[in-house]
This record gives sequence, structure tokens and C-alpha cells, in this order.
Amino acid sequence: MSGRTNREPVAVAGIGQTKHAAARRDVSLAGLVREAARRALDDAQLSWADVDAVVLGKAPDFFEGVMMPELYLADALGAAGKPVLRVHTAGSVGGSTALVAADLVAARVQRTVLAVAFEKQSESNAMWGLSLPVPFQQPLLAGAGGFFAPHVRAYMRRSGAPDGVGALVAYKDRRNALRNPWAHVHEHGITLEQVRSSPMLWDPVRYSETCPSSDGACAVVLTDRAGAARAPHPPAWVHGGAMRSEPTLFAGKDFVSPRAGRDCAAEVYRQAGITDPRRELDVAELYVPFSWYEPMWLENLGFAAEGEGWKLTASGATELGGELPVNPSGGVLSTNPIGASGLIRFAEAALQVRGRAGEHQVDGARKALGHAYGGGAQFFSMWVVGDRLPTT
Repeated sequence: MSGRTNREPVAVAGIGQTKHAAARRDVSLAGLVREAARRALDDAQLSWADVDAVVLGKAPDFFEGVMMPELYLADALGAAGKPVLRVHTAGSVGGSTALVAADLVAARVQRTVLAVAFEKQSESNAMWGLSLPVPFQQPLLAGAGGFFAPHVRAYMRRSGAPDGVGALVAYKDRRNALRNPWAHVHEHGITLEQVRSSPMLWDPVRYSETCPSSDGACAVVLTDRAGAARAPHPPAWVHGGAMRSEPTLFAGKDFVSPRAGRDCAAEVYRQAGITDPRRELDVAELYVPFSWYEPMWLENLGFAAEGEGWKLTASGATELGGELPVNPSGGVLSTNPIGASGLIRFAEAALQVRGRAGEHQVDGARKALGHAYGGGAQFFSMWVVGDRLPTT
């Protein structure tokens, strides 16, 4: 999405999600992805024959133990005789999948593309999948939380943030999830004290401040200007999108605010013509698998100055009715089918500007950010979507 000269405008015309749960034993992998894809096509009032290509994304194959699942799933996604692309960028893969699909439309290679991402963690063991020995890499013997907890501590030390900020984020996102029928975790009657008193898993990250392990899928229909004109509902227009990455480990790496994240956000804002994201974006769906990453990403993405992200969270600005609602869907803290989690962020941003987010709709949302990260905070994908055709 580096420039718009001679590029086709890209619209999100259909969005579909499964009901996310700890274990979707009622469907196979094929049934899971087809459920999301069928809902996206129904939203766009399209048939399988209207799809020109399919882009499929998921996290490592070890998470289910099915190697090269794109081959197994082609029939379920109506892709017989059509181009199928597989994308993999660790936890950011859902966002990367949407961007690859969008670029196929923008480059006029295809006119209508179905982007699908999924995970069925109940059929394998993500902790085992994350703990495989990799030469010259830091082991993840305590899982993702054990890897990221020291970076949270580093943020707290750097910013002076008090201990309770993470609980505020988790309490907000779990309450937001109650408004989202697709969300995995629905904790009715949850209180802030329950979050604060939940068991410590990886200091300072408590049980209620971490993401669940979910089965689920998400699908998005991306199309050109002519396809958008035929769509039954107002589309979301892609105003900018970018991916950036950096090594997991290198001398001088800033784990608190990775350079790749800052560069990715800067490129997306440049494309979208955004100079003040806090004022110009109405809602943000951020990839927050551990609650403390909300204030950390607020700084990394330019919504707050360095050391000030936690103050934005603590002020209530990121609440559903606040100045900058963050994760009105409940976010990754409430739903985490890893391969699909990034696409859900992108899809939820698009739902907001389409005015179709249901009970968690942000009033007057016209521009939104979808954000995903993966690996050791090394892969980033983001897009900005709006309710109007972007200007050239």
C-alpha cells in the first residue's frame, strides 16, 4: 500500500466471524473456516462463484498439527480452480492476510478476494508449539506470557506506571466483550476487584489480565470500486496498510516500544494522511494479549507520548464511551484464536466505520485503526479504514 497512483481503491464489503470458544468440537477445521467465510459472503450478498481468489492465514502449523492446511481447506472455501495464497507472520498473520488480499485488489490482479484466518487450538497444544527449540533464539519454556512479562516490567520501570493499570484494561475489555456475541470470554458480573485478586501467572501479569486459548475463524471480503457499488451495505474503505518486521533478538532492541511497530504506524498514517492519530482516529482495535500492552501500544503507535500511555488508560479515555475507545469488541483479552486474532482486529475496525458493530458500536466512528503484532514483538501489520472513499 505504498502509494495510490494507478491503484484501485479497496473496499471491505463483507465480514464474518464464528462464535469463538475454548473448543469448537461441533466442527472440523474445514467447517470452522467455512462458517466464517459463509457469513462474510452473506454480508456482501455474494456467492462462492463471485470470489476470484482466496488468501488464507494462520499461526504455526504446530498449533493444530495439520501441515499446509491451505491444501486441505481449499474445497471448503470454494477455491477449486482459483488462486490460493497462504500467509504466515506469527500472531500478526491475520492482519497480514488482509493486507495481502487488499494488495491483490489494489494492484488489479483480482477484483474480489476472500481473506480468511483461523485457529483451532483445542486440537493441539500451543504451549508445546511455542516451546520447540530454535537455534540462536530465546526459549519460550514459560509460554508467551513468560516471554513478554519482563518487557511489561521494563515498561513499568521506564514509565513509572502504578501496578493497577493492567487490571483496568482487563476489566474494560471483559466488560466490552459482554456486548459482543462472537466473543469467547463472557464473564457476567465481573468486578475490578476480581481482576485484581486473580492469581499471578507471570509477574506482573495476572490470570484475568491474559488472553484465553480460543477456537475460531474470521473472514473478510475485499473488492474494488465496482464491487463496492454493488454491495448491499456501506463498505469500509482501506485508507492505508503496512507490514514491518525486525529480528526477535538483536543488540539494542527496544522490547518496550519496537522500532518495527513505530515504523509500521508511521507508514500507515502517511498513507491515510493522518498527522495526529489521537485526534483523527475515532476507535482503535489493538492486539493486546496481555493487558499491559494497551498503554505500551498507545505509545508505540503515537497516541501518547513516551511514558504517558498508562495515564491515557487510567483516565478512562480508552473506555467505550471515552475519547479514544480501544478494543470495544473485547479484544484479544477476550477472544484469541491466534491465527485469526489480527484479522478480527482489522474486521472489527471495519465494522465500526460501517456502523455495523452492534452493541459495541462507537457513535460516529468514521476512521479506525486495526493493529496486529506477532512473534517476539517482531512482526507488525496495521490498516486504517474509513467510511468514505480515500482521496488521492
